[in-house]
Amino acid sequence: MGHVFVSPLSWGLGHATRDIPIIEELLARGHEVTVGSSGNALELLRKECPECNFLLFKDYPAPYSSSRFFLPSFALGLPALLRAVYLEKRRFDEIVAGKSFDLVISDNRMGVYSDRIPSYFISHQLRYSLPRWLYPLEMMTMPFNSLFHRHFSGVIVPDISPYGPGRNLSGKLCRSSIPDTVRRTYYAGILTSTRKMNIIEDLDYLAIVSGPEPQRKALEKIILRQVQSLPGEKAVLLGSPRQERTEKLDASTTVHSYVSNDEKALLMSRAGFIISRSGYTTMMELAELDKRHALLTPTPGQTEQEYLSRYYAREGWFMSRSQYRLRLEEDVQAALPFRGFPEMAKTEENVKRLYREVLAQHLI
Repeated sequence: MGHVFVSPLSWGLGHATRDIPIIEELLARGHEVTVGSSGNALELLRKECPECNFLLFKDYPAPYSSSRFFLPSFALGLPALLRAVYLEKRRFDEIVAGKSFDLVISDNRMGVYSDRIPSYFISHQLRYSLPRWLYPLEMMTMPFNSLFHRHFSGVIVPDISPYGPGRNLSGKLCRSSIPDTVRRTYYAGILTSTRKMNIIEDLDYLAIVSGPEPQRKALEKIILRQVQSLPGEKAVLLGSPRQERTEKLDASTTVHSYVSNDEKALLMSRAGFIISRSGYTTMMELAELDKRHALLTPTPGQTEQEYLSRYYAREGWFMSRSQYRLRLEEDVQAALPFRGFPEMAKTEENVKRLYREVLAQHLI
């Protein structure tokens, strides 16, 4: 059987969690899997997929700042980022020289590919969303991405095709006008490690604090200040897998520093209302669970989340509120009329189709 190298970016936990169903499918098919990552992503996968081999493989630092002015800091950090990708490729070549792999799966790590081994890139962003006044620059992000995509055998987009009859989750982000990228793109449908459970929604509110630092910590402080004002039973997930601590804020409010994927799925299935970032992985979880009531608060300055929030509000799916203006008592009431995502194929079906139509040809 084949040996697969899977390497998720460690900016938050989203890349790692959407790779779990792929890893589980590969293991179930009898393949050996080596995971190369770092930080919280590596810790998460150690807990959730202990049958894998693990390598500490650091990626480049996330270009986020403590303020909402993301674009200037990102532009200033771009040369350092490109150099980091170059160094990542050199480090990966050293790993490949010492191991025998049949397939490489890189989740948003642009330097993780090999000219000798079939390599696939996972991303829902074939283009980036920028402010309207930077629209010409936004259009240039498609050929920029394509320069990296050409190193890969294919690009796996965890979303339904934007060219079909249904509305997709990532909107314009998974469209490209570059023919070479269009040819190598495979739309896999949503991929998430969260599974729907047929249980009663006996938890009134679940707040999920996630994303890269320092904004994760900033949202944590805001949520913990306000969550007790909500009526009913509440739970807060802080997304810190290096700690495993549970405490009570009051008789009806429980705070978990970290829970396993199964425990998180249980809490999300139990929740009647979810408060979270508009990160794409969390959005796939809402779609998987058929959740109808949620309040989104995008990471400040992260243009992808800000675009998705506007897109979902425009479609009438979910309401969004900036964390700087978050007033939970009023906002959760204002969010109730929104109707949630439309019905779509679920992860179990999608990951089997991905294996059958894309991955298996390199492993059997």
